[in-house]
Amino acid sequence: MDGIVRSRGSDGGALRATECACRPETPDRQPFTRRRVKHSPGFLKLVDDAKTRVREVTVDEARRKVESGSAKLIDVREESEWAAGHVRGAEHVGKGVIERDIEQRFPDKNAELILYCGGGFRSALSADNLQKMGYRNVSSMAGGWRAWQQAGAPAASGSQR
Repeated sequence: MDGIVRSRGSDGGALRATECACRPETPDRQPFTRRRVKHSPGFLKLVDDAKTRVREVTVDEARRKVESGSAKLIDVREESEWAAGHVRGAEHVGKGVIERDIEQRFPDKNAELILYCGGGFRSALSADNLQKMGYRNVSSMAGGWRAWQQAGAPAASGSQR
């Protein structure tokens, strides 16, 4: 995980734009407590730059597009984050392998792909790279998994889709 890990509640529980509630990796996959990750300035600069080129959609927009069948939702989080909970119907293609695997999984570069992560940072970086690879209809879901959960949208866990 990048950044400095702090426990929730040190400032009343509110997340600032430079922080996200990420799931830290644990070698034994034991239950965890959600921790706040403070992102480094260099990472935030990369994200801000990517977001100048990436279209963001809201949770409501993403739901409408996925429910109508006009878009595919792709979770770019780590495998352990996916297993703990994800958007029902999403496909998992982690940020670490998306550039390698995307053309096999989604060969149509005109297909509408909506990427999401924990809070919208990693998905913006991934969407930017897919656009550089020639994908013309890719976006990032603003607020990511946290926003999806806050909206009470359908979720799944484990290997369920």
